[in-house]
Amino acid sequence: MLGLLLLWASLSMACVFFVGAPLWVFFKNFIPMKIPAGISHPKKLLLFYCTYELVFTWGKILEKMNICSMGKFVRFLHDLAPLRKDPDVVVTDLRFGTIPVKVYQPRNSCSTLRTGILYYHGGGALVGSLKTYHAICLNLCKESDSVVLSIGYRKMPDCKYPVIFTDCMAATVQFLKSLSSFGVDPARVVVGGDSIGGSVAVVMCQQLLKSPHLPKIRAQMVIYAGLQCLDFQSPANQQNNVPFVTRSFTLQYLMAYLNIDPSWKRDMITGANMPPQIREKYRKWLGHENIPERFKQKGYCQKPAPPLNDLAYQETRIVLELNMSPLLEEDEVMSQMPEAFIVSCEYDYFRDHSLLYKKRLEDLGIPVTWFHVEDGFHGALAVIDIPFLYFPCSRRIMNAMVNFIKRL
Repeated sequence: MLGLLLLWASLSMACVFFVGAPLWVFFKNFIPMKIPAGISHPKKLLLFYCTYELVFTWGKILEKMNICSMGKFVRFLHDLAPLRKDPDVVVTDLRFGTIPVKVYQPRNSCSTLRTGILYYHGGGALVGSLKTYHAICLNLCKESDSVVLSIGYRKMPDCKYPVIFTDCMAATVQFLKSLSSFGVDPARVVVGGDSIGGSVAVVMCQQLLKSPHLPKIRAQMVIYAGLQCLDFQSPANQQNNVPFVTRSFTLQYLMAYLNIDPSWKRDMITGANMPPQIREKYRKWLGHENIPERFKQKGYCQKPAPPLNDLAYQETRIVLELNMSPLLEEDEVMSQMPEAFIVSCEYDYFRDHSLLYKKRLEDLGIPVTWFHVEDGFHGALAVIDIPFLYFPCSRRIMNAMVNFIKRL
């Protein structure tokens, strides 16, 4: 009898996992979700998003059963995909201390030193890995004839803020100290990344200004990055409720990453966690008047600041740290930043961060190459080498990155 009960329980769980979860995801997302008309291949994007949601749902089920954390399960599935090989690129797995890295080097010999690219992958410090970003780094290496270093920093749930920055800084410094062994020109080192990796790239540039003994960073590539955690009412925040990064998703994992109690979510969204003097201090850089009018044409309404909830401020003030909000760095530092390549996507919750960063740098005289993707969405670059998930905007972003690197 006990054996039958265990069999029945196992079959029931399998049914929930493989039948119930897919049906729930389908009816929750596929039917009600509306993909903006401006995105090419909308049905393909919707199918991609439902698959993405299903993997996360399975991960949450396993987490609730204390079998495996959601983040580890998602990374495990992502990493099952085979890695593409290219005869023109040599890929080497190394460790800088305890930090795993992948080095991508063109196979053909070169009489001169090459450009070196430090790439920090995206994934919200929850997902993403050296394997899932293999295709991006392989393409960057081959097409720009550069040496690429991809950094496998530690992630949630085991490691939270500020581990991503300490890991990336340690690996970055190690690479900068050993450029000659990789055949990299010290005058042509580029840092770059997408999503949270783009934010890391900006922070690395700012922090390395304090280390004049290291090679100077030549340029930064900032791909649809999140660069501040104060304002969640910008035009893009109000307009974009499209797949992959929504307001709810962003706040949920941001608060988990920073160990902020979820009860303060509403105060963070409305801005009630920020004192008026802080809002006023940073308005010159974060104010919506700094965003071009064409990005405010649909679904945007300027909202008055709510009364301060001082308890919320005390509990969430960590978002003011420059690692989390590098857009708040003072002009004295920002004016020393290297030339920038900035990508913004029209259908991205973080779109306005790119626009504000672009204006900030340009106002300080920093050269900026801006690439705005009218049909782009957050995470578009990550599917560049998946044939059945091909989106034209992915290839355009990669081409723009390669062209920028080539002309440095």
